[in-house]
Amino acid sequence: MFKEIPLQRPNTPLLDRITAPADLRGQSEESLSALAKELREYLLYTVGRTGGHFGAGLGVVELTLALHYVYNTPEDRLVWDVGHQCYPHKIITGRREQMHTMRMADGLAGFPKRAESDYDTFGVGHSSTSISAALGMALAARQKGEDRRTVAVIGDGAMTAGMAFEAINHAAHCRANMLVVLNDNQMSISKNEGGLNTYFSKIWASKVYNNIRDGGKEILAKLPGNPKELVGRLEEYMKGMVAPATLFEELGFNYIGPIDGHDLDVLVPTIRNMRDLEGPQLLHIITRKGKGFEPAEKDPIGYHAITKIEPKPAQPKPVTKPKGPKYQKVFGDWLCDTAAIDQRLVGITPAMCEGSGMVEFSERFADRYYDVAIAEQHALTLAAGMACEGLKPVVAIYSTFLQRGYDQLIHDIALQNLDVTFGIDRAGLVGEDGPTHAGAFDLSYLRCIPNMLIMAPSDENETRQLLYTGFCFNGPAAIRYPRGTGPGALIEREMRELPIGKGVLKREGKSVAILSFGTLLPAALEAAEKLDASVADMRFVKPLDEELILRLADSHDLIVTLEENAIAGGAGSAANEFLHATSRNNPVLNLGLPDEFTDHGNHTEMLASCGLSSEGVYSAICERLQQSDLKAAVHKS
Repeated sequence: MFKEIPLQRPNTPLLDRITAPADLRGQSEESLSALAKELREYLLYTVGRTGGHFGAGLGVVELTLALHYVYNTPEDRLVWDVGHQCYPHKIITGRREQMHTMRMADGLAGFPKRAESDYDTFGVGHSSTSISAALGMALAARQKGEDRRTVAVIGDGAMTAGMAFEAINHAAHCRANMLVVLNDNQMSISKNEGGLNTYFSKIWASKVYNNIRDGGKEILAKLPGNPKELVGRLEEYMKGMVAPATLFEELGFNYIGPIDGHDLDVLVPTIRNMRDLEGPQLLHIITRKGKGFEPAEKDPIGYHAITKIEPKPAQPKPVTKPKGPKYQKVFGDWLCDTAAIDQRLVGITPAMCEGSGMVEFSERFADRYYDVAIAEQHALTLAAGMACEGLKPVVAIYSTFLQRGYDQLIHDIALQNLDVTFGIDRAGLVGEDGPTHAGAFDLSYLRCIPNMLIMAPSDENETRQLLYTGFCFNGPAAIRYPRGTGPGALIEREMRELPIGKGVLKREGKSVAILSFGTLLPAALEAAEKLDASVADMRFVKPLDEELILRLADSHDLIVTLEENAIAGGAGSAANEFLHATSRNNPVLNLGLPDEFTDHGNHTEMLASCGLSSEGVYSAICERLQQSDLKAAVHKS
């Protein structure tokens, strides 16, 4: 059991022999436990250097070794769900010496990525996709006549999503040859009961047992009456005595488990026996998140991911100005304050309580708090049903996860003009988590929906006030805000409704007018100082402040729009459409995220690479002015 993260590279003689899973398969089965210890220690060391997802990887060290040991990867396909747990997989699939670049620009991705390795068979980042993807691969192998096996690894949390059960239902219908490993690290389905349970699991997975069962069914089918049904029920009841449920058997899977996912002496032979069984198989393993690292075992949520561990400096660090609260804290405080004065408020989250800042609300207003698990579609239609009955639901959801409930947003909420407020978290780029988690499209996919009120606050106080404005609005309202801390604006305790569709002119200048949507306002103001440009904090994307735009268009030569969203269809597009509709001929420059998926890295560096730093904004405007041959007064600092 490790109690501290090693700062020095550990001695790993067994792991040093593994440059690919083929090397692993050349080792003796007896050596795997020692190898697991080295792999776990090396994982602790590398994540300590880079930061990143932590607890999930520690929990699947033995499973990772067992799967690559038994299956002929990458010819056999191994699909991870979400991908938080993929670090051990990356270490033993040829990327060990690159682990120090994890989640850095031009380095390894924090999730499986097809372009990175042949062993990453499916790119992920969102939950509950593994069974569908693995089923697609298994059916493709069948159609092409290829003799290879497919494995999907899914956690008990990810199994709560409807998509996972849709895939299970289809896999059973297709009778696909595939293995689903249910990695239960919360013991939410059952508790491992020890020796008897393991004994029966071994029996159920063995070729002898399955041959007897299949042979028995053939004999029984020839007998009069229906003894086959009787024996089937008896088998079901026997499993029910030591297994958590017969749910998966009823859905058409051969269910094995639960077994100890950290016991290689059980895990390897069980997986080996299941590998060649025909039809869909499900192996239920019990693991411990953070296994082998005592602090993570005690606090699996807190150690889901860690930041880079810096060596202690020789000299004490100078006192720095304390950072303001994160936007998630601003949202959580607003939620509690509003709930205290309005009994109709209910809070809904799809398994993002901690990330979305809802912990205090869940404790203070437990009877009005609903964590629906990883079920975004259900979260939205649940909110719709509540709104039909006069409640005022607030859905806290990441921008990139709201995409998964898009039909429900349109059909169940907006079409019926229901009173649902959305706190859209992680809007814009999200740094090291990369494109799977970036909120790059919400302004684009929200703006085209009728009845939507869409707001993009520029700082912490504006976030609080616009949340309240959206809550008071009678209809669907969305407030987008980024990950992390803001510029440090003074947050007013009093909540007030801001005028719908009205922006604020922050700086009055000449020739160039910058329409800033959201938290890039500081970059706009810095660039404007050099250009002597006007800057408007637009606040609202829908409806636009048309009066303000017209006034600026009539008094300025160039209109610039700025947003941390895809340019295509975003806030700038809304301004373009309005200017065109009103026959304004001003040249327009739209600045935002490019038409590509921006790779992972430091958030500040990513903004700069997209031209959204203050220097990038300034340079882009200067270039546009030169192209247009506009007579603008450009003052360099």
